[in-house]
This record gives sequence, structure tokens and C-alpha cells, in this order.
Amino acid sequence: MLRAKYKTGLVFFPAFDWAISPSHPEREERLLYTQDQIFEEGIFDIEGIREFKPELATLEDVRRVHFCVPDERKVMTESHFISAGGAKTIGKAVLDMQVDKGFALVRPPGHHAMRVVHGARGFCNVNIEAIMIEYLRDAYKIEKVAIVDTDCHHGDGTQDIYWHDPDTLFISIHQDGRTLYPGTGFSNDLGGPNAAGTTVNIPLPPYTSEEGFLYTLNHAVMPIIQDFKPDLIINSAGQDNHFSDPITNMNFSAQGYAALTSILNADIAVLEGGYAIEGALPYVNVGIILAMAGLDYSRVIEPTYDADKIRQKPEVTERIGLIVEQTQANWRQKDQIKEKMQAGKKIDERLRKIYYDTDNLMETQKETLRICQDCGGAIRIDSASDRGGHILAVHLPRNACEPCRDTAYQWYETAGSGAFDNVFLQDRNTGSYLIKKR
Repeated sequence: MLRAKYKTGLVFFPAFDWAISPSHPEREERLLYTQDQIFEEGIFDIEGIREFKPELATLEDVRRVHFCVPDERKVMTESHFISAGGAKTIGKAVLDMQVDKGFALVRPPGHHAMRVVHGARGFCNVNIEAIMIEYLRDAYKIEKVAIVDTDCHHGDGTQDIYWHDPDTLFISIHQDGRTLYPGTGFSNDLGGPNAAGTTVNIPLPPYTSEEGFLYTLNHAVMPIIQDFKPDLIINSAGQDNHFSDPITNMNFSAQGYAALTSILNADIAVLEGGYAIEGALPYVNVGIILAMAGLDYSRVIEPTYDADKIRQKPEVTERIGLIVEQTQANWRQKDQIKEKMQAGKKIDERLRKIYYDTDNLMETQKETLRICQDCGGAIRIDSASDRGGHILAVHLPRNACEPCRDTAYQWYETAGSGAFDNVFLQDRNTGSYLIKKR
């Protein structure tokens, strides 16, 4: 009988009652073929690999991360609560030491969902990784977390949530935003003034193959993680870099994903994208599971795999080398970059237009940050949608200093409820969540 080197937990939730449309790439079949493959291959017969049933995320779990407009029930279905709860379940299993590693194979996905939520973006309503992480931080006193997003699309929602958090390292390896949705995630996007350098974007050229992904991992991602020294490593395990994916332009393989998983050695993986439902996902997921468990994955090969056909071109290899060099330089210079971004400023402001492609609405947002040397800084967000819904959202970070606490509460208390539909205060210092309604 096979025995896993590392005890590995799995959570499945195909979300039978949720799909954007019956023929949409993001539908329940995404996981059904994988589930069938895992049973056919006898994965659960391997000693040390076990399945956990997903729990429901709570309103409190969501409110550690998001400001939902007008409220959580309007932007989430039961499937969203279960998907986020499935990630939370596997996180608890790892932190309770029931297993060494865990993989949440759940949908709907979440990495395009930002701190403020008016609707769905990139098939995502709420950010299931962030909901899991912030629960684990409160329940297990986790401090430093590294998130490595290997989805083909830039994880702009996760980036937004942790843009100002110096205790969270967010690394996104994705297809260059000039060639793919959401059109973001460039090398000079490094995080806000209080957390400069802890956002690391690695935009790879189209048709990057296994060679390029693993080179990037070994020469940029792993040295940065080792320098950051996180308490926990999370993999946002999108699988749409696969050579057969219908909506992307990359040349990664199941073997490559398994090798990446083995090298990254994440504590927890959470499924994100991946839309080659029959030809890729069952093989990629089996490879990832075997790699997490420390088992041989050398015989996991897709029926249409052709090494010569997806071989990386020299000009792609050359471009990747330059991107990795820039990533290394940004990390070495992060302290100087932070100092320059903060110089002579008491506050920092961002004006943004955020398009919700799935729900076809536009959000206008003005964000104000208190520049701080001691914590992530108090944040004030004035957010309005062109569909209606105007809120003021105030965020006070974990481990907030006293001046930032005073600033956050002043922003909340002096905001006239008549000017906004809702005024929110998310106090991560005390765990409280306050709402003033019109």
C-alpha cells in the first residue's frame, strides 16, 4: 500500500447550484471530472490522504476581509459561503496538525475579489483565500503569511486586500497584463507606502512553458520567500496556465504544476482558475495532490501532451530572464523604495475606476491611507457604483498603532450617515465591525 510522505487533506465543493451560465467556463464540471479522476486513480486509498467536508463561512469571517455593498447576502450565495468555508476547513486541518498540507478544491473562486465588493469580477464575488487567512490569523495567532498566486490571470483582488499590509507577502506569477484580463500586475506595482516591496508581480510573456515557470520559481520566488520568513505559505493554485486552456496563452503542463508544487512546498493550496475541464484539470490536480503528499508524479501525463509542441522559444526565455532580474532588484531595493514613497507625506491617496466585468458595473473609489512607520496604516475608502450604492469604508489593520486607531475612529465617527448609504468600520485590532446606515 502506498503511504503519503506528508499527510494531505482535501476538500471538494463543486457547487452544483452555482454557475454564471450553463455553458460558461466557470461551471460545476470544472471539479466533477477531477473528482472522478481522483476516485478512479485510487487517491483516497493512499494512506495519509483524507477528505474533509467543507463548513460554512460565517458573516464574521467575511467581515474580517470585505465591505460588501449593500451587505453580504446581496453579493454572496450559499455556494460562496461554502467555498470560503471549504478553504477555512482545510486551513484549520493544517493548523490543528490533522494533516501536514491541505488542498481546497472548491468553487466559486475568489482572487479577483477586492476589499470592497459591489458584485462579481472575473467570476469572483468574495476572496476565499483572504477569508481563510484572516480567520487563521485570529484563531491561531499567525503573523507573517506568503501568498503565491500561480493563476494565469493577475490576482488583483488579493493584491488589493494586502496592498498596505507589511506582514503579507503577495507574489503573483501570471501572463503579462498587456495580453490578458485583468490588464494589471506589472513589475513596478510593489504595494502601498506602508508596505512597499511586499507585493511582487511577475508578468510572464505568452507561451511561457515549464522551463520559464520553474526558472522564475527557483530564481525569484523562492529566494524572496526565504528572505521574508513567513509562518505560513499559501498557493492560490490557478491551473489556467495549462497549454490546453481555452482562455489563456501559456504552455505549462501537469508535470510542471506538480514540480512547482513540490518546490514551493506550500502549507495550503486553494483552487482558482483553470478551464480545460477534461484535458487538463483532472491531470493537473492529481499531479498537485501527489506532489503535496510527497509521492511520485512522473506518470501523470495528459493525453495531448507533446513536449516539442510546447517547447519555450529563445526570445521568451530571454524575456523571462530580464523579468526575473527586475524582480530581484525590486526586492533588494524595497527599503529604499518604501522610504521614497513615504518621504514628506502624512497621507497617500489613490483614485481608481474598477470595472466588474462579470456584473458589468463600474466602481469609483477614492482611497486615503495614513502614512505610518509602525503599522499598515488606517485606510478610508469612499466607494460608489454606477448602479447605485455609495459607502464609506474605514479599515484599521491588525497590530494598529494608537495614532492610526484614533484616525480610523475619527473618520468613522465624523462621517455623516446622510452622505452615504452605509458607513463601515472594520477594526482588525479588536475584531469589531461597525455599521452606520442612512
